[in-house]
Amino acid sequence: MNINIFSENICEDKKIDEKKAISVAKQVFEYYMSHIGEQSALNGFKYDTVTFDILYCDSKKTHELNKEYRGKDYPADIITFAIFADDEDKFIFDGEINLGEFIIALDKVEEESKKKNKTFEDELYFLISHGIMHLLGFDHQTEEDYNFVVSMQNEALKVVEYDKV
Repeated sequence: MNINIFSENICEDKKIDEKKAISVAKQVFEYYMSHIGEQSALNGFKYDTVTFDILYCDSKKTHELNKEYRGKDYPADIITFAIFADDEDKFIFDGEINLGEFIIALDKVEEESKKKNKTFEDELYFLISHGIMHLLGFDHQTEEDYNFVVSMQNEALKVVEYDKV
């Protein structure tokens, strides 16, 4: 299976190692598929390639998106648009599935990393792993679901040697 991840940083105040972030995202995605793929939105579909986007921005942008698309008037650290998981029609074109995108506010990453006494990268990769879970159709509306999502994130990050989360 091919994994295409498109990444863009429009946050002028914070630069990140996008190549490393994409590498971590691919490893986390592969871990999820090997451990919970049968429970994901991809189960039962035939495909060769999976694609998703990561946009890095600031909390002003996530505030705008949160208000416009979710009716919530506050900045979010991450917003996920799970196109494939949330679409009843599950569109596949030429063997490729576009899972959607997630948007991460880098200033919120920095703020949360300081609050939690973590490195910036630890918090960033935790959010990337969280966004991928949402793209695969996993949500956390209940405490049980939340615990499952977070435990899977922690397990995946251990595999990619970011177990400090």
